[in-house]
Amino acid sequence: MKVIVIGSTHAGTTVVEQILADHPETKVTVYERHDNVSFLSCGIALYLGGEIKDPQGLFYSSPEALTELGADMKLRHDVLAVDNSRHTVTVKNLQTGEVFEDHYDKLVVTTGSWPIVPPIDGIDHPDIYLCKNWEHAQVLWEKAKDAKRIVVIGGGYIGTELVEAFNKTGHEVTLIDGLPRILNKYFDSEITDRVEEDFKAHGIRLALGQMVKSFSDNGEEVVVETNQGRYAADMVILCVGFRPNTALVKGLVDMNQDGSIVTNVYMQTSDPDIYAAGDAAAVRYNPSGRQAYIPLATNAVRQGILVGINLFGNTKKDMGTQSTSGLMLFDKTIVSSGMTWELASALNIPAAFVILEDNYRPEFMPSTTPVLMELVYNPENRRILGAQLMSDYDVSQSANTISAMIQNQNTIDDLAFLDMLFQPQFDRPFHYLNLLGQAAVADADKKTPVDMT
Repeated sequence: MKVIVIGSTHAGTTVVEQILADHPETKVTVYERHDNVSFLSCGIALYLGGEIKDPQGLFYSSPEALTELGADMKLRHDVLAVDNSRHTVTVKNLQTGEVFEDHYDKLVVTTGSWPIVPPIDGIDHPDIYLCKNWEHAQVLWEKAKDAKRIVVIGGGYIGTELVEAFNKTGHEVTLIDGLPRILNKYFDSEITDRVEEDFKAHGIRLALGQMVKSFSDNGEEVVVETNQGRYAADMVILCVGFRPNTALVKGLVDMNQDGSIVTNVYMQTSDPDIYAAGDAAAVRYNPSGRQAYIPLATNAVRQGILVGINLFGNTKKDMGTQSTSGLMLFDKTIVSSGMTWELASALNIPAAFVILEDNYRPEFMPSTTPVLMELVYNPENRRILGAQLMSDYDVSQSANTISAMIQNQNTIDDLAFLDMLFQPQFDRPFHYLNLLGQAAVADADKKTPVDMT
């Protein structure tokens, strides 16, 4: 069988590895626009902030490694068109200019995503940069050396991590976002209020609830004009979100309104010979039971494995996602899994929430530290919809516990008495997640008293 894979970052690389591990006789050709594969863009801020000394560690595979497995790696090749009636792709060699056709039995679309570039006056200013791939990371590293003032536009994960990184390297940083809260897709206000306070305490200027109207050049710097003010900078970085990079197969396979490719549980598109994975594809979001666009590396690698298996017969189903994620800002661990209360409300899903702050282990220990927690649940069936945690203590694995419980449709009652270890070095007789569950049970029982008759 001949398989063509278009794009080789997270999902594409994993597809190739899975195919050639299970079916080494398969002819696999990879077309990739860039000269590298498998770059971990989530590590860019760590690189720019100086925490990672060798950026080559951000690559978890290489063209040479995939070639050794048996893949025919075509780097610096751009797929211009797909003809699914003839099972062919039209490809341009970006180094020589040659254009040619190639044939496939199965096609894998792992074309990823691309940063949103809004149509704002002056957006083509040379000191406005993107942050997505290895080339962007190298440019930002070099340009930041001579910059004093940096404006980051977009308060999501990438934007906030860049703000922290450049603050640590001594830059004057301003964060602009059109919404009134940063990280609003992942956390409710109890968490984001504290993050914002922390940013201000470190000297970061926040310009929230402000819409960018234009960019201009006064001869020495780029000026960002919003509906509320003007901000001069030596460089501006756009981090306002991502769109699926799927124009290549538009009209050939079913897509959602946002351009993400619709697949079945086997990652197969509406064309049975075309599979899709990673940032190009939608996912099933388990807390809502609906399709959603959630471009996370974790989703991409899982989906890549599924594609590599199911190309040879649809046998392994996608389990969906809870969009479990996290970040560390100024040494605080901030994690989430599932829905925020705001998202549930926007989707008209019945939701209630409780907030609890308690030390992670007993006060008689030499030290302990608080954990701020929020649990979102459906008061009608008591199922857990999501949770968020923030602490100086490493609470990252607690998000994974919540993820498993959402996946299994567990209730707040399950969480309240879930069997978890106790040892004073690690936690309390009731783990802090147990306490959070118990707080939710008490809250739910107040809303709908339990009938004990």
